[in-house]
Amino acid sequence: MRKISPCLWFDRQAEEAVELYLSVFDDSRVVHVERYGEAGPREEGSVMTIEFELAGQSYLALNGGPEFVFNEAMSLYVSCEDQEEIDRYWSKLTADGGQEGPCGWLKDRFGVSWQIVPRVLNELIADPDRAKSARVTRAMFGMGKLDIAGLQAAAAAG
Repeated sequence: MRKISPCLWFDRQAEEAVELYLSVFDDSRVVHVERYGEAGPREEGSVMTIEFELAGQSYLALNGGPEFVFNEAMSLYVSCEDQEEIDRYWSKLTADGGQEGPCGWLKDRFGVSWQIVPRVLNELIADPDRAKSARVTRAMFGMGKLDIAGLQAAAAAG
C-alpha cells in the first residue's frame, strides 16, 4: 500500500462497491482483503477492509458501519481523453441508482462523488483569451455530463 491512500467508508457495501469500480476502470485489482475476527464489531469473517487499485491508484474500502456517509466535499476526479471515455464512465457509475450532477459531477449508487472531466477542459479554461475561457466556463455550468464538442464550440464562438 502506498504511503497515502484514500479510505472509502461504507456501511456494509465495500465488496459491492469495489466490484463495480474494478469493472469500470482498466488496470485495476484487489490487493488484499481483511476480515473481521471474533473481536468484532461486525460478524466474524465478514469483510472489514479491501485494499484495491484503480488505474494504479491505491484505495482502501472499509465496512465501518452507518455512522458516516459520503458527500461532495470529497470526490474522485477522472481525467478523460475523449467523449467515448466520458460516456463509458458516466453510464457505468450512474447505473443502478447513481445520480447525475452538474458540471461533470455524479454520485454512484453508494454515494461516492466522482468528477468525470475531459482533459481538454483544463486547457480551454486556462486559455489566455479570457473571453474564450469565460464562454467555456459558462457552457460547462450548463451541462451535466460534460460534452467535449459543446465545450469546444463555446471556445470557438467568438
